Amino acid sequence: MQDVMKRFTFDLTCLLLLGIDPECLSTSFPRVPCAEAFDVIEEAIVYRHCVPPWVWKLQRWLHVGWEGKTVKAEECLNAFLEERIRVKMVEKQAKESSLNDDGDDNYDLLMKLIVETERLMGAACYSSKGEKFVRETVVSLMVAGRDTIAVALSWFFWLVTTNPGVEEKILEELLCTIGESGEEQGIFSSIEELNKMVYLHGAISETLRLYPSVPNEPKQSMEADVLPSGHAVGKNTRILVSIYSMGRMEEVWGKDWMEFKPERWISERTKCTIHVPSYKFAAFLAGPRSCPGRKIAFMQLKNIASCVLRRYKIVVVDDHPVLPLPSIMMFMKYGLKVRVLSRKPENK
Repeated sequence: MQDVMKRFTFDLTCLLLLGIDPECLSTSFPRVPCAEAFDVIEEAIVYRHCVPPWVWKLQRWLHVGWEGKTVKAEECLNAFLEERIRVKMVEKQAKESSLNDDGDDNYDLLMKLIVETERLMGAACYSSKGEKFVRETVVSLMVAGRDTIAVALSWFFWLVTTNPGVEEKILEELLCTIGESGEEQGIFSSIEELNKMVYLHGAISETLRLYPSVPNEPKQSMEADVLPSGHAVGKNTRILVSIYSMGRMEEVWGKDWMEFKPERWISERTKCTIHVPSYKFAAFLAGPRSCPGRKIAFMQLKNIASCVLRRYKIVVVDDHPVLPLPSIMMFMKYGLKVRVLSRKPENK
């Protein structure tokens, strides 16, 4: 199921950003080299933090080991994005020469990024620096849109299906919110319906507490400073913030920190979602570095989760090992093997 989620979010991200559908979810489940390149590069980043710099730099120079794989992955990814940018540049020139009187410029996100970058840098600078900036920006957006959502959904379905009581409460909430006619109303829920899914919101928040999509956040001090804890930090000191560990601290979350408990995010009095400070729940970072796409991420997660759960029952295969993969994204090391059963008896 993790592979399905990755394919789905990659297709979705490419549609939104690049205006194309790579069809990762076609029935043949094809190999998509540019999608696989992301996985290689992410694991290589972790590898670089585990060995002395001279080791990986030597490997990169010799094109061997992880660095040899990384070079090939970077070439594959850059070729894919450069081709998309080239196509968009051609489309941009065609649109500029054929705009109607209303000035219709219905561009997708990549086109808008190209236009804005060219406007800010100027045509001369864009040709030498602009394309690299656009390409790297698109990579960042694709990682944020593809991997974080796919990781969160994989852990969410595992936690929910292994906690039947939670699954039952989510289904009750979906029935009350969407009703039995939800199937005929469309695949996705409206924003108003999503806002009413308080328990589902709590279940997703609890998933991100226990298994944050990005488990560690590295920082480096620009100047000497003193942390709120009183610890002195020297200039250019590297600090690794373990968001994974923060979500499992008894002094922060209580003695029941190991429990998958969506109720901890819901007020008993108002039955509404409780606001938890970002410095306590740091899955989306905190302060001025907080993720600007937090609300969009929750909307996506709630929509996809509700679509799947109200139609299908997910059953994890017996004895399937579920372990986190040591990488910059907390994917499951062995994926998530499940059986998918229709909730309509006649379709089983």
